[in-house]
Amino acid sequence: MLMATCYIIGAGEFTPRGLAPQPGDLVIAADGGYRHLAAQGIRPHILLGDFDSLGEPPALAGVELIRHPVRKDDTDTGLALSVGWQRGYRDFALYGCGGGRIDHLLANFQSMGRYAGMGAQVRLIDPVYTAYGVSGRLVLPTAKPGTLVSVFCHGQAAKGVTLRGLSYPLEDAELSCDWPLGVSNAYEAAQPVVEVRDGVLLVLVGCEDA
Repeated sequence: MLMATCYIIGAGEFTPRGLAPQPGDLVIAADGGYRHLAAQGIRPHILLGDFDSLGEPPALAGVELIRHPVRKDDTDTGLALSVGWQRGYRDFALYGCGGGRIDHLLANFQSMGRYAGMGAQVRLIDPVYTAYGVSGRLVLPTAKPGTLVSVFCHGQAAKGVTLRGLSYPLEDAELSCDWPLGVSNAYEAAQPVVEVRDGVLLVLVGCEDA
């Protein structure tokens, strides 16, 4: 049985690739991400944020509005992840959360690592790559040989790292946050596997059509 997904749409660089909410899924527009959804003809279940980019949010029937102050201790994306987690979702797809300001991108990667470490499945879908927060095992999506893959340690040392089906395999290795051993790998098998015994990884997979 497929796990219900919480879709979080931010105001950054956007692609609709794979954006197809199903009954039981939760769609959260984070501030200006509402514009991306509106352009796709998708109505969110929740509209949240400090609305510094969207401006005064529209009044939409059946859409829950969660307003936050501009001065706060989290990003709109982080707040949206928290809402989805509190409502029982453990599979998260982030759109419009890359590109633009590098500080926001790094903050989103931090949030992904946090929730991956808590047991969630988290991915960020960008126009030129998909990023995954990994704690445990991840079978990468099917792609042609040569597709770019980079694997980074998130936070503390990642131990027991195994990479299979890639040009540069690893077996029970250790990755650290200050040595980019896992950068610029590539597919050899159709569906490579990434595993980590202890810690969290950030895995970036390039898009074939990018």
